[in-house]
Amino acid sequence: TTPRGRCAAMVVKTEICSYSGLRIYPGHGIFYVRADQKSFRFINRKSKSQFLQRLNPRKIAWTQLYRRMHKKGTLEESARKKTRKVTKTNTKAVVGMSLDVIKAKRSQKPEVRAAAREAALREIKERNKAKQAAKKAEQKSKAPPPKQQMPKGANKPKPSNKPKGVRR
Repeated sequence: TTPRGRCAAMVVKTEICSYSGLRIYPGHGIFYVRADQKSFRFINRKSKSQFLQRLNPRKIAWTQLYRRMHKKGTLEESARKKTRKVTKTNTKAVVGMSLDVIKAKRSQKPEVRAAAREAALREIKERNKAKQAAKKAEQKSKAPPPKQQMPKGANKPKPSNKPKGVRR
């Protein structure tokens, strides 16, 4: 016991099973050393056997890898994730606009902004109409002279006196 009368929890050094991911307490488990001198700790003979059979622990339902992969038993973590803090983006100056100009635009009332937008759109439309009118005027001045109509039957090829068919 501690001086204040509370029981202190005993700290035990545990290992992790190389196959199942479960905790191995002191005095338990199997320590396996492969021929290439890589060592593995297994919680029991079942884990060792499945490891030696090269069975994938991600496909064995009772292993920690399987549970992690299929999101089993992660209720506490999901509750914590929901209360994540959202970071605010800082306003930065853009090429062609300084920061104070952007802030001034943002502080404008929506009606003022809408009126300015409509005026800009109107001006663009007028400019486009003027361009179209100029194009049409240019096309009319450049228009080629109208083609003279050919008399009927002038297009037909003249009949030849040669016999039709294969020449031999």
